Amino acid sequence: MKSAISIDVLRHFPLFEGLTEETFTKLEGMIEYHSKRKQVQLYDAGETSDRVYFLLKGTVKTCTLSSDGREVIKTILHPLAMFGELGLVGEKHRHESAFTMNEDALFITISITNFQVLMRTNHQLCLNVLHLVGSRLLVAETKLEGLIFKDARSRIIDFLKDSANQRGRKVGFEMLFKHCLTQQDIANLTGTSRQTVTSVMNELRKDNLIYFNRNTILIRDMGKLS
Repeated sequence: MKSAISIDVLRHFPLFEGLTEETFTKLEGMIEYHSKRKQVQLYDAGETSDRVYFLLKGTVKTCTLSSDGREVIKTILHPLAMFGELGLVGEKHRHESAFTMNEDALFITISITNFQVLMRTNHQLCLNVLHLVGSRLLVAETKLEGLIFKDARSRIIDFLKDSANQRGRKVGFEMLFKHCLTQQDIANLTGTSRQTVTSVMNELRKDNLIYFNRNTILIRDMGKLS
């Protein structure tokens, strides 16, 4: 598999922005390519945090289980996302699990040990890792604040807007984005119930604010969605 994919794919990841050719040459000797079928586990909570992952194709979710056994989805990851990175900053064992979703996935892994060796001699890479981890922390804090201060409807609308801004295609006032999530997945992402997601989505469609089918959501007017 390695021969089929060039090291050039790493140049597209934000983490590797601004790195020298010498660094990419070193990275080429560290990477391992993997493919996994859809809906399989990549790692489980409690396992050793020994590798960092770079997603090339497919969709991956990271999640944990609540005390009553419900799944709590932390992130939905698309190509050019890095995950499993907390091992770089001190995590010894995974605090979350990771699964492929509705299609086969292709990804690169690098051992935490090798990556940390490279970081010790590369100031730019250290800054990039710091920026990425800091950005993830801000996202997590914003999500926590939403769970505390916002009602279920607002959290679902925030999910729709964020998804459109991150992955949507603008057509006039409308924003269209594709997804692979069930309504239960959206509930697990927003800290709500499937019934609440169904109710809110149907209300928004009735008010002609959105249109949706199994894999696509169309927001009629981002400014009016509230």
